[in-house]
Amino acid sequence: MTYRSRRPSQAPLRERLRELAQSRVSYGYLRLHVLLRREGWAINRKRVYRLYTEEGLTLKQRRPARRRSGVVRSVRPALTGPNERWAMDFVHDTLADRTSVRVLAVIDLFRRECVALVAQRQFRGTDVARVLAAAGAARRLPGIIQCDQGTEFTSVTLDHWAYWNQVRLDFSRPGKPGDNTLCEAFNGSLRRECLSQHYFVSLTDAQHALDRWRDEYNNVRPHRSLAYQPPAHFRPGGVFTPGPDRMQKLRA
Repeated sequence: MTYRSRRPSQAPLRERLRELAQSRVSYGYLRLHVLLRREGWAINRKRVYRLYTEEGLTLKQRRPARRRSGVVRSVRPALTGPNERWAMDFVHDTLADRTSVRVLAVIDLFRRECVALVAQRQFRGTDVARVLAAAGAARRLPGIIQCDQGTEFTSVTLDHWAYWNQVRLDFSRPGKPGDNTLCEAFNGSLRRECLSQHYFVSLTDAQHALDRWRDEYNNVRPHRSLAYQPPAHFRPGGVFTPGPDRMQKLRA
């Protein structure tokens, strides 16, 4: 003999909750709970929240009006090919005269390829858009670019550039570098293998060193996530899908 619950049916409560949510589309579950309590429903917030989520009544995250190209946070789909999603971030360093230098790094997340590596004393949104436009002139621009919420990436200029080029900006959450893990890993490799190995006397010297390292990174350096092959190995042909074990083989 199976157990049968003696609790009353939740169907009337679900129906009334849906009616209130449809008539007051901007209300969250807390305000709906207050309205239900006013009507005489003896329920707590936890039950309202559970039914609220089960019925799919959660409010959609609104996109800031200024960021027309911002992506509303959702589960990121698996990558299937190059130039689907890029990531960009800044790395800081200093010259011999203690002048601060910023390096803008842009990578292709599928192929682990360094798309751009540019050093300047300072960057604005216009400079970031110029670097992305130059990278897109040699290849197809991606549909999405991941970045943090630095002032250069949230500027109106970059937002307009992304809008007119049909590129969406996927911003990391504040204080959550794990939202852009592959770019953070690339920054570690750049710091360890290039910036910490050189003593730059000028901005030109730094850019030359970055160009040499970028060429080696894309064409020579073995990548563990690419079965210890450089990104250039995947340009002539073949399909490679990075997996959790980071050791999958190239499929012809």
